[in-house]
Amino acid sequence: MHLWKSITTVLLMLALALYALPAAAADSDGSRIRAEGTGIAPAGTVSGAQARALARRAAMADAYRQLAEQIRGVEVDAATTVENMMVASDTVRTHVSALIRGARIVEERGLRDGAYTVTLEIPVFGVSALAGAVFTPNTQREAWTRPDAVYEPYRSGSYDTTGYGTYDRGRSYESGNTTPAAPARRSPARSSAESAPSGLAQGGYTGLIVDCRGMGLRPVMSPVIKAENGRPIYGYKNLDSDKVIAQGMAAYVRSEADATRAGTHPLRVRAVAVDAGANPVLSAEDARRILIENGASGFLDATNVVFIR
Repeated sequence: MHLWKSITTVLLMLALALYALPAAAADSDGSRIRAEGTGIAPAGTVSGAQARALARRAAMADAYRQLAEQIRGVEVDAATTVENMMVASDTVRTHVSALIRGARIVEERGLRDGAYTVTLEIPVFGVSALAGAVFTPNTQREAWTRPDAVYEPYRSGSYDTTGYGTYDRGRSYESGNTTPAAPARRSPARSSAESAPSGLAQGGYTGLIVDCRGMGLRPVMSPVIKAENGRPIYGYKNLDSDKVIAQGMAAYVRSEADATRAGTHPLRVRAVAVDAGANPVLSAEDARRILIENGASGFLDATNVVFIR
């Protein structure tokens, strides 16, 4: 009887241990990509040290696999993932593969039941980051759009968001084959900024906050801000690529209290739509105001841009 109780107790404890075993998980907060892998030693492993080493090796393999899956799914722009770029470019594929192999171990631990977990991390921007594999040097920065051009007719075309060219998920990777989605939730063109532009900059603005709440904006590595006529007013082609690789083109936050990247005196505007789920669209008046003020303060050049989702 006592033997049966002991066996039952052991089986119950084993079941609880297996139930408590953490499943492999992965997450990204926009500034880094992180994956946790879990491994166990093969059946029949003899020594404790050998079992631990084999469990760690299995956990590392699981974490690398998950990290690779996450990176492939990262959205570069409104129509491109890292996987698209890896298919289209041997250079990108080589850089991303090296990046995964060099991922940093941020945590590892053995569990009581003999399992082992390893957490790997890759930064999105900064030194040895994903951005370095995605963006190429922007040797000739495109001039900022003339403020009054936001009122002129504009025919949308391809827009190089990385330096590697324009890509189109699931179809062709050649420049010029992308058909942008029509913006949603359009409203009458009007200024949402604190005061209407007069043609002369007020100056002193430290950054830009674009309120996109309720419009389904999703984070991408290379967003484009557009005026209502479809003309881009802020994008990779206008920026210093080293700065983009170091800190990204914009911060994505949930409230204005977190919009510290825009500085202490930001220019605030409200988007009238979001194009293709990733590119804020502004009224002509707001777009013009931003370009005028940037000419005086240079906050777009500094990438001091924040999107509130």
